[in-house]
Amino acid sequence: MLEKYKKLLMDEKELYLRIKVIPSAARTELKEILADETFKIAVKAPPEKNKANQELIKFLGREFKCDKSSVKIISGQTDRLKLVKIKLWTLSA
Repeated sequence: MLEKYKKLLMDEKELYLRIKVIPSAARTELKEILADETFKIAVKAPPEKNKANQELIKFLGREFKCDKSSVKIISGQTDRLKLVKIKLWTLSA
């Protein structure tokens, strides 16, 4: 389900994702990608003390095989709908 987005990230080195978070789920997983390309992601952590956001960042880092410091929540820090940026850092010669 994520192959298209993984390829985009590898090609562009930067990816913006609109994500609808479902906190306090049984497990952390991608539920679906909606028609407007919003990712619906369930996270096990509760929506308190930034726990759900941290779980989301960790999950996206795992899925996109990048360090969690490469994943930033741009907007929606306290909302269920978030804009997330994933940026691959490259070393220049």
